[in-house]
Amino acid sequence: MYIKILLQVAVRSITNYNTKKKKMQHVSFSSFCCFFLVFIFFLFTPKDEISATTMLSVDVINKTCQTCSDKSSVFNYSFCLASLQEIPVSRTTNLQGLAIVAMELALQNATNTLSIIKELLNNESLIPSSACLRDCSLLYSDGVETLVDTIGAFLTGQYGNAGAWMSVVMEGTTTCEEGFQDMEEVSPLTKQNYSLFQLCDAAFCIMNLLASDVYLLKS
Repeated sequence: MYIKILLQVAVRSITNYNTKKKKMQHVSFSSFCCFFLVFIFFLFTPKDEISATTMLSVDVINKTCQTCSDKSSVFNYSFCLASLQEIPVSRTTNLQGLAIVAMELALQNATNTLSIIKELLNNESLIPSSACLRDCSLLYSDGVETLVDTIGAFLTGQYGNAGAWMSVVMEGTTTCEEGFQDMEEVSPLTKQNYSLFQLCDAAFCIMNLLASDVYLLKS
């Protein structure tokens, strides 16, 4: 599963790099080279060796979610715990692995939400909301590309940059939701916006923990 996650991100990263749809490309060619080195490491390193050298105990998820919850009033501990446990590998991974899991879930959420928005725009009964939906579509399209860049930056140890770009995605979900409120319309994307915000917040918190170098987990 972990290899599958890395492969999915690699494909998205290559697509994003080649099409250059964003006005600014955050990840250099050298970042992609580093990314593939990491991918090859996980592909060919024996599972027993990975387990012995990089994996932590199962309660790393609980301790990480609790620490992040203590640091923020908007962080949802229960959501964090449930989400990170969706992927089996996250039960026995380290902080870097947890961040990647959170970012991959965020990427899946953003991609799925784009499909939902497209379906909603084809629904004639939602014409009054079409302007807001189009704005959200743009925000989520940018969010997907930014998340791909963020993962690339994270894998090369650029936690500060990765965290900054993650914040941009979080702001996008808030802007999307507030757009409906400003128009006094009921948002059909409240659940998706909330989920993406929380997933990004989890990854953002873990990045800060790694960058601060003061987070210690006891087995």
